[in-house]
Amino acid sequence: MKRVFATLATFFAATAASASIAVFSDGRNMKIEAYVVEEDTIHLTFRGGGKMSIALARIERIVDDEVTTPEVVEEVKKIVEEGVFPRRSWKYSEESKPLFKSKYNEIIIKAAKHFDVDAALVSAVIKAESDYDAREVSHKGARGLMQLMPATARRFGVTNSFDPEENIYAGTRYLRWLLKTFEGDADLAVAAYNAGEGNVWKYNGVPPFRETVNYINRIARHIRKATESDPLASADSSAVVTAGMQR
Repeated sequence: MKRVFATLATFFAATAASASIAVFSDGRNMKIEAYVVEEDTIHLTFRGGGKMSIALARIERIVDDEVTTPEVVEEVKKIVEEGVFPRRSWKYSEESKPLFKSKYNEIIIKAAKHFDVDAALVSAVIKAESDYDAREVSHKGARGLMQLMPATARRFGVTNSFDPEENIYAGTRYLRWLLKTFEGDADLAVAAYNAGEGNVWKYNGVPPFRETVNYINRIARHIRKATESDPLASADSSAVVTAGMQR
């Protein structure tokens, strides 16, 4: 791994976001000016005018801050091509444990073993998504430890996204599917967990979205830190990776 996203904050701070992107469960993308989630309904305001209210279950995810400046896109492309995550197998291993002390570690290990996914990666995703809060509801409508949108929860048979076991098993199953789909490439799998596999295919790699690039970097930093020390001794579930970076 030659470079990480150390310089991206400078590029992104100087670049205005063009819009948020609503990713529909049927694979369509639409740029939106604003959105409000109200229980099981999401109200979308479109760029240039117009509004629409639809069932939240029809939205796979909302991705903030698309990067459209050519210079930034090129910088993202160059960094992503060199890789962020360690180049290794992300299948389950007895040696790779959850990275944070948590009452959910037993579930994480069981789910990771069941779906043959690295338990450290699962725990890092949970940290980035919800900071281990099983009752977390994002302003986008994602729920639970692995922040499942209603469409994703339905896709993987979840009846209660706030149930830790259901949530972790579904999120881990989704990670396994993404890793298999992208041939074990954790950069692409994690990008797809955030932005949707459709956007990874659309851009033929990590989408040039500010949120997605920061998300990949945040999770990869957890993984890299774990290779330098005993993860359970050096970190806990309230650790902060980068000052000022919001989950």
